[in-house]
Amino acid sequence: MKDYIVRATAANGQVRAFAATTRGVVETARKDHNTSPIATVALGRLLTGAAMMGIMMKNDSDILTVQIKGNGPIGAMTVTAEPNGHVKGFVANPEVMLPLKNGHMDIAGAVGIGVLSVTKDMGLKEPYIGDCILVTSEIGDDLTYYFATSEQTPSAVGLGTTLNSDNTVKASGGFIIQMMPNATDETIGTIEVNIANITSVSGLIEEGKTLEDILAIIFKDLDYKIVEELPTQFKC
Repeated sequence: MKDYIVRATAANGQVRAFAATTRGVVETARKDHNTSPIATVALGRLLTGAAMMGIMMKNDSDILTVQIKGNGPIGAMTVTAEPNGHVKGFVANPEVMLPLKNGHMDIAGAVGIGVLSVTKDMGLKEPYIGDCILVTSEIGDDLTYYFATSEQTPSAVGLGTTLNSDNTVKASGGFIIQMMPNATDETIGTIEVNIANITSVSGLIEEGKTLEDILAIIFKDLDYKIVEELPTQFKC
């Protein structure tokens, strides 16, 4: 499946949504930086989230930077994204290794406790900078918290990256669902129930689900439409 991002609206403008599939993006990052499996997954989540946030920017020259600074062994992670779908990033310690925790990669342990910062350079005298604490250090939850506290936009962020047995990237993708000020309790409740039924966004992509299929699950029982589709790629 090609790497691309879609933008959508639902419930007569009550909701806006972004979804991305990014296997090629993350695999390129893995090769370029020779990342360990846990670094690949952590960076993959951040690359995917930032790629979607990048296309939220209005002007072609705008640049968005998302940085996570935690006290874990992976060190700082920095990703830069543009409105055209280009994204790039790196981790301070790409060779980090940690034992599994409850059978899963310990992303939170690798990242540690710290701060998530978003910088938007929109060509003004000073860039916009928004900071928030890391609430779980799982990246998706932390971006959700950022949107709620720094941009006052209730959001749901789902991110996932999975690997093959040889540690190459098997699937990667995510979604950002945002409630507009006119969103009703009924609409919010419907989406919350639908999102709760998604156990793994990367798992859906592994099954061959397209972004349109994933949005159809999120917006079940609601009217929605795709308003934009554009490619995304790892580009320095």
